[in-house]
Amino acid sequence: MSLRCSSSSLASTMSINNQPQRNPFGDPTLWFLLLSNIVTIFFAITENWNLSTIMRVYWFQSITIGFFNFVRILQLKEFSTEGLKINYRPAQPTQGTKFFIAFFFLFHYGFFHFGYWTFLSIGTFIKTYGNIPNSIELKYIFLTALLFFINHLFSYCYNKPRDTKKQNIGSLMFYPYARIIPMHFTIIFGSSSGSTLPLFFVFKTFADAIMHVVEHNVLRKGEERQV
Repeated sequence: MSLRCSSSSLASTMSINNQPQRNPFGDPTLWFLLLSNIVTIFFAITENWNLSTIMRVYWFQSITIGFFNFVRILQLKEFSTEGLKINYRPAQPTQGTKFFIAFFFLFHYGFFHFGYWTFLSIGTFIKTYGNIPNSIELKYIFLTALLFFINHLFSYCYNKPRDTKKQNIGSLMFYPYARIIPMHFTIIFGSSSGSTLPLFFVFKTFADAIMHVVEHNVLRKGEERQV
């Protein structure tokens, strides 16, 4: 599986190697991510979404994050396995290890989200947090999910020169799970009351931004170690 980006245009206009100390607030992918969340919040407020509809939007974003992370792992050229064990044995930085980690992540993350979708679709959740989205809500879910997909596609292309450097493959496998912590807390403690949803929006957007910055700072350190 491979997604191709124009290496010549990215090298000339978005060269990461020429930005040894890039300010995270100057990262266009961070601002695009914040914009995607703001647009989703705007639709949720103006269209009076219930929690069930909101969770479906962020479920699609989470799937998108996992998909691009799977691709990133597969496209690693060199990587570290420090701290990673397979069957209680230290993993070796081989191609076999890379493919094993990539498809293990795909299976585990995919099964995890299959469970999420099942939970979001069962009668108990629907009765508590809102009805199944109607045709208008489905349209907005599609638009916001597409916006998040474009955001993460842009982030993937923008950061691809760095992502193929020597990174810790175990860390790459872990990051997507940290990004969906807000979904965990909302499903466990969530409420359809108006006082809870704004807090969820703030928490989710803040976590998205923080994990984006942390993730790419760690990727930068991996590149610097290789150099």
